[in-house]
Amino acid sequence: MDRIIIGIAGGTGSGKTTIAKKIFQAFKNDSVILSHDYYYKPHVDLSYEERTKVNYDHPDSLETDLLVEHIKQLKAGNAIKHPTYDFTTHARTEWKEMQPAKIIIVEGILIFTSKELCDLCDVKLFVHTDADVRFIRRLRRDVEVRGRSMDSVMNQYLHTVKPMHEQFVEPSKAKADIIIPEGGHNVIAISMIVDGIRKKLSHEE
Repeated sequence: MDRIIIGIAGGTGSGKTTIAKKIFQAFKNDSVILSHDYYYKPHVDLSYEERTKVNYDHPDSLETDLLVEHIKQLKAGNAIKHPTYDFTTHARTEWKEMQPAKIIIVEGILIFTSKELCDLCDVKLFVHTDADVRFIRRLRRDVEVRGRSMDSVMNQYLHTVKPMHEQFVEPSKAKADIIIPEGGHNVIAISMIVDGIRKKLSHEE
């Protein structure tokens, strides 16, 4: 069976996850979502305090080679066991099984910085959202969902998130096939993408 790999990149808080979920919902049992966030290195040799100081917005903070191998396995029709990650403790927690599907959605801020990962994607989407909006979304998420203090979120944003976005994420936009303004709020773009995937699936069948 031919499978479609859809890569969704964009800055923190841009709406990548929302778009991934809407594509997933459109195809229900025919799709899976694999997040690059699952693959943050565990740093078991570091204390919690040391882990809080790691630059999590640099490509080296992720086991991208493992993600690439897992995508290849899913594309070949094999089940995988992927890691999961707890952002409150900055630690890997457990491994979960994932079955292959016709549509494999891969999302993450840094996925287009890897040539091998880019080459695996049949469709590459980049979500472009205003920086102020992205920061507000990240601040709300990290405080309300991840239990972070406002000061720690702002400090991380200024010292690693913003400079790493400018150095790695924003330039990777050039590798995208389609740029989606305003993320999950762009109903027309999402509808066109879903229709395009349906046509590609029907053509291959």
